[in-house]
Amino acid sequence: MNKGIRFKLFLMMVLEFFIWGAWFPLIFGYLPSLGFSASEQSWILNTFPIAAIVGMFFSNQFADRNFAAEKFLAVSHLIGGAAMLALPYVHTFWPFFLLMLVHCLLYVPTISITNSIAFANMKDAQSEFGIVRMGGTIGWILAAWPFTFILVDWDKVKAANPQGMVEWLGTVLGSGLTGAALQSGTTWTFIVAGAASLLLAGFSLTLPHVPPKRVEDGAGSGLAWLQSMKLLAIPFILVLWLVTFVDATVHNLFFNWAGRFLGSVGIPGNWIMPVMSIGQIAEILTMAILGGALKALGWRTTMIIGVLGHAARFAVFAFFPQYPGLIIAINILHGICYAFFFATVYIFVDEFFPKDARASAQGLFNLMILGLGPLVANVVGPVLIGETFNQGGVVDFKSLFLMPCFAAIGAAVVLALFFRPPKKRAV
Repeated sequence: MNKGIRFKLFLMMVLEFFIWGAWFPLIFGYLPSLGFSASEQSWILNTFPIAAIVGMFFSNQFADRNFAAEKFLAVSHLIGGAAMLALPYVHTFWPFFLLMLVHCLLYVPTISITNSIAFANMKDAQSEFGIVRMGGTIGWILAAWPFTFILVDWDKVKAANPQGMVEWLGTVLGSGLTGAALQSGTTWTFIVAGAASLLLAGFSLTLPHVPPKRVEDGAGSGLAWLQSMKLLAIPFILVLWLVTFVDATVHNLFFNWAGRFLGSVGIPGNWIMPVMSIGQIAEILTMAILGGALKALGWRTTMIIGVLGHAARFAVFAFFPQYPGLIIAINILHGICYAFFFATVYIFVDEFFPKDARASAQGLFNLMILGLGPLVANVVGPVLIGETFNQGGVVDFKSLFLMPCFAAIGAAVVLALFFRPPKKRAV
């Protein structure tokens, strides 16, 4: 791949996942501050998975067959970014819900579109995709760290009257917002995400041209989602699809609870997102070695390690909350969880399936990764949280974390016993 094109694709991934990483981690604590009911919060949180499901059945196919990929990316981020920028000024349910729905309906298809643009410009996806997709990991990290300075109690800093740059920096980093002030400051996440979306809208017009995939070009006739559903008649595809659902649910349960859990073990408000980003930092290394790991371990073993990473992390959260240092360090496993399973699934689909079925197969798995898995997590999570309050009003995180821990172990066992892909890949 041309180095100039690779850099553009890398930067595309940086901006794409910067947008998502800016607003997503803290929204779970922000919505209650607006006075939304549990069901209203669930509806807002579910706009993202709803958009993924709509994308599977309509918008991905519509975009693929009617628009050049880079132009669809530009228009989607222009409108979606404007919707995101409006969210800080909305405090009632319906306007907030509709703005978030507009953003998600336009943003979610771009995740597949950026993959399509990347794969269209690669000669060896197994060795090249990990490096390009690493840009998304860096983007998520970059979205987290500015908030160590944004979500700061500046009155506390002023009252401390630090002398010199070193003392000032230490005071700032140790003066994170808490409680209602932290919830109010979360509006900055929407502003940062919206600005990044507008930036990507402009940058998209500089990306390599990827023309629309007409039916006669191999996109298939009729509805692509119907064709992709036929793939589930293949036993090992069905197994992987169901395991992907479990892993996606477990993955999103981590995001639903991690911020609140980290705060409960003493992590300051302005450090919650950076601590969660440790996993993305580890993901950089993991993505870099993914190609070698796949060749050495094979598809099944690599995926099993990725799934078990979730189980190990939740086990530490459940049994060792009294050790904040260990809680922080265990987030390193997120890199293995993501790269060794989700990224591997994307590469597996591109490697195994014939060209005329790859787009449909990617959509089929995105239905689980971005749609049904998060949807179930957003519905089950609030129920589990509500059921684990004790009389003192404190969440029983141990009970919360054991469920996804056991679910991940079960998924790994299913992969080990029933996932048997053929040794020869499609041509």
